[in-house]
Amino acid sequence: MTIVRSHDSQADINALEATVASARAGFACMFSTSDEYENALIIARRAEGRYRSVFDWQPVILGGCALALLGALVTFM
Repeated sequence: MTIVRSHDSQADINALEATVASARAGFACMFSTSDEYENALIIARRAEGRYRSVFDWQPVILGGCALALLGALVTFM
């Protein structure tokens, strides 16, 4: 059994290691748990504006508080 050595054996090994690292990176997931994935998904969807409310409740709440305050003032006067 004869082992053939070439001058480029170190270059071949380096190229093979780079290919292996690239293949492993292709199968890797950037999230370690499903919770991290779901949080990233929710953040991305919020950035797209998917979770916005169709109706703006802030003026309704402000008006309700103003009426409650007015009712309390009228009652105690």
